[in-house]
Amino acid sequence: MSAVAVKNVDGGDVYVAGSAIINNATNSGPVQFTETGYASTGFLLWGAAMVFLMTPGLGLFYSGMSRTKNSLSLIMISMLAMSVITIQWFLFGFSLAFSETGGSFIGNFKHGGFTGLGAAALPMTAPQVPGILFALYQMQFATITAAIIFGSIAERIRMVPAMIFIFLWSTIVYDPAAYWTWSARGWIKSVSCVNTILSELPCGIGGLDFAGGGPVHIASGFAGLAYCLVLGKRRRVGEEEFKAHNLTNVFLGTGLLWFGWFAFNGGSAVAATPRAAMAGLVTTLAAASGSMAWVFYDYLHKSKMSGLGFCSGAVAGLVGITPAAGYVAPWAAFIIGAVAAVVCNMACRLKGRLGFDDTLDAWGVHGIGGLAGDFMTGLFAQKWIAQLDGGVIDGGWVDGNFKQLGYQLAGSVTIAAWSFTISYIILFIMNKIPGLHLRPTEADELIGNDLTELGEHAYEIVPASAPHQNIAVMAERPKPEPEKPARQDSHTWNEKVEVQ
Repeated sequence: MSAVAVKNVDGGDVYVAGSAIINNATNSGPVQFTETGYASTGFLLWGAAMVFLMTPGLGLFYSGMSRTKNSLSLIMISMLAMSVITIQWFLFGFSLAFSETGGSFIGNFKHGGFTGLGAAALPMTAPQVPGILFALYQMQFATITAAIIFGSIAERIRMVPAMIFIFLWSTIVYDPAAYWTWSARGWIKSVSCVNTILSELPCGIGGLDFAGGGPVHIASGFAGLAYCLVLGKRRRVGEEEFKAHNLTNVFLGTGLLWFGWFAFNGGSAVAATPRAAMAGLVTTLAAASGSMAWVFYDYLHKSKMSGLGFCSGAVAGLVGITPAAGYVAPWAAFIIGAVAAVVCNMACRLKGRLGFDDTLDAWGVHGIGGLAGDFMTGLFAQKWIAQLDGGVIDGGWVDGNFKQLGYQLAGSVTIAAWSFTISYIILFIMNKIPGLHLRPTEADELIGNDLTELGEHAYEIVPASAPHQNIAVMAERPKPEPEKPARQDSHTWNEKVEVQ
């Protein structure tokens, strides 16, 4: 095998890109798999690029589900979130979330401005790749997490306060949640032995979250719930319906999200290993089962197969498998995707009964889907999946480790409560500050975010000229009845009709 020894930021020897991960117990066969060269570095670099595509994909997904007058602003706000959080991540976000010398609650500013990040790895967190690459990859997670929030408040957003909010939210909510879940000293990661967190080597036995069920989906979903409660419902004009205006964009956004999720989950192995391949496989399997489960659940209620339902179910399945991707077998992924889709479908129906306006179901799909996925990880995690790259876990319920469900619930419920409470406090205070009110005026909201916030719109509506009238409109017009001649007698009239 090929390995490169370099000095880490503290002067110690570590093995970085090019290290082989071989476990004879799980790598049987006449020809063993070995990694040579810089396979993991290339793998994760392209993984970062694929996850990057998920944010514009999310913008298209949200845009298609909105009304025309708000469609461009939802793409814009997703892209704005990407730029704002990228800057925050560079300044101090990555350091707060992943520094290996932090405390029991959050990291420190050791890597602020990406100081000390280069070819050397983070030996306790991501020993397989250069530290600077790991920071780039995790940056894409932070950006799409912030963008997900806006699905709950679409069509009533003031953009400047929204950008200030996500900068604060990422610092106070996302960075600590990521630290708890993934960093070497995170308390969720070592919840069974919190007394070891500040020791030289924490035990690492606790909650399992492979790719972000807690920090990404639960945190953003419950922040979205807080945001929509502070803003209140959208305003109606007469009997105007809130309908998706462009399902083509919804399908395109779903395709980009599904595509990027291969790297979102598979790349979380942080190395080009069989475990990464398994994570990719179970990801697409869960999306497929989720899409079909949502469609058939809707069909039972409406006798219609909805394209919007298909896309929603695929995303719900992807959300559900996210925390479990590197821990479960394909058979479990099929169950996780289907169950997550049905649970999210039921959650999305609750908003009408409970009286809140989670516009595009960010809470119903991401918040609830993340909770469901986290719980099912505790049910279906298996030791042999982790061993595909030499990892060691105690497994979940199916492996006889009944404590794992408790660890999962402790982590996911804490993140949900933390995100909702802190988000509500930030938003409540901001809304009281002159100039930072969160919601547009009633007149601006009726005009739409595209014109009032951007001064632009997604579509140019041009009246059709007479010779080129819209075919669909013409088809809907009633056809004129044939003019009857002056009636002479019934025999004559019938003859004329037959001749025509």
